[in-house]
Amino acid sequence: MRVIFESQGIIVSAEFNDSRTAKEIFDNLPVQSNVSLWGEEVYFDIGFKASAEGATMEVEKGEVAYWPQGKGLCIFFGPTPASVTEKPVPASPVVIVGKVVSDLKDLKNIELGAPISVSAE
Repeated sequence: MRVIFESQGIIVSAEFNDSRTAKEIFDNLPVQSNVSLWGEEVYFDIGFKASAEGATMEVEKGEVAYWPQGKGLCIFFGPTPASVTEKPVPASPVVIVGKVVSDLKDLKNIELGAPISVSAE
């Protein structure tokens, strides 16, 4: 399940895993929202609640996760305000739904409040 995130002319590709949460999100695409930033994490409200099964505080750079507390999708590309190393740390438990398969550096150019869309590739 490949998805495309698009914001401000920046296109980021990701491969979703086959978890229940990833399938629920994929089945509800496309999604339109506005970007929020938390350190080197892009996140945004997807407008619906998905499964929180398997939520964790362990994430890696490049992972895409569902944030149950905010009904949001997150893309981690570096440290967050909760990090003590270069490894990202979510604000609260998230469900890993996929991994970015394109260059992470483009995510640094996405601005707060910018429109973002997610669609099936």
